[in-house]
Amino acid sequence: MSTYKALRKNPSAPQVDETVIAALRELPLAALSDNMHRNIGTVGLQPWQRPGEKTMSGTAVTARSRGGDNLTYLRALEFCRPGDVLVIDAGGDLANAVVGGILTFYADRIGLAGVVIDGAIRDVAEIRSRDFPVYARGVTHRGPYKDGPGEINVPISVGGMVVNPGDIVVGDQDGLLAIAPQDAPELIVKARGVLEAEAKTMQAMREGRWDRSFIDALEARCNN
Repeated sequence: MSTYKALRKNPSAPQVDETVIAALRELPLAALSDNMHRNIGTVGLQPWQRPGEKTMSGTAVTARSRGGDNLTYLRALEFCRPGDVLVIDAGGDLANAVVGGILTFYADRIGLAGVVIDGAIRDVAEIRSRDFPVYARGVTHRGPYKDGPGEINVPISVGGMVVNPGDIVVGDQDGLLAIAPQDAPELIVKARGVLEAEAKTMQAMREGRWDRSFIDALEARCNN
């Protein structure tokens, strides 16, 4: 750990194996969430980029900043490698934007998989014209300060979800999840199973043979 003026900085965690990251890019977030007790993931953050077919997936580089201040973001970019997701806990503050079109463009240019900010952004029309994933809590035209303080590569919380340095962060139009690397291989298998089961249900619906008897059992167990 080192200290530079107002920033506490820790080394980035090792990147997760690319085969795992690539496998997660092919899975919708809902299929993953269904195997994580349906109670993990962000609330209140939303995607602002142009919708795409692939799920954002990458190793988390985390940072905590004062709301509306992007000194920590600027320095944290130096801790990111191609394929990482930069995740910023800005306290949910919406008074000033942490980043806009220029700094998200730069994150894309250096190869990041995406940017997540529990705070505000600006230049939304510009960001929406691109495929580069940008998640944030809200929007304001008021620009950022650059004073600190902040921390890099520490445990943080964004949208009610804890993210540790080195976690896998995945996101699509439904939201965001953080996955511990050791849990990812089993989760991928289970998510693929969900998709296979859903495909069979859809086919049964097309053919008019969807068995709806499970609804009786669900209704019978209700106690109100």
